Amino acid sequence: MYAFHVGPVADIFAYCLLRNHFHLAIRVKTTTDLTGLSLATKDLTGVPNLSGLPQAPSRAFANFFNAYAKAFNKAYQRTGALFQRPFGRIEVATEAYLTRLVTYIHQNPRRHGFVADFREWPYSSYHALLSEKATQLKREDVLEWFGGRDRLVAVHDQPFPEDLLPILAPDDFD
Repeated sequence: MYAFHVGPVADIFAYCLLRNHFHLAIRVKTTTDLTGLSLATKDLTGVPNLSGLPQAPSRAFANFFNAYAKAFNKAYQRTGALFQRPFGRIEVATEAYLTRLVTYIHQNPRRHGFVADFREWPYSSYHALLSEKATQLKREDVLEWFGGRDRLVAVHDQPFPEDLLPILAPDDFD
């Protein structure tokens, strides 16, 4: 579902699916990124025609959330809204911020008391980043930001600085 709705408009670097919320570290693709798709054509003057490109990122996410809610409601024989409010976004401006954010995302299940060790949580991208198996994650980019697999593990093994939490995920502290 994610690959169908959001994959065409965003690259994913990390995720964690929790019982009551989820976190994604993504980069929305630019128009330049999207013009390489076969859907982008040029008119007679050579100007790209972007009308065939995937929809706006906010629409893609809305469609993803709606499709998920419909599937969830059908599976559990329920009706109505599944999400409390629109999704939040935080701009990531530096690689240092991104590495801290990825670490925060992966350590989140422990922080919320779902597991004693975040590595026990099966619904995050942590193990996929360390694996050699095929993935839709931008694994090589993430590993490069951390300085390799060993460094990713070492950074994740460090306690997360609690004073950074409200900055990284303000919605978790409402």
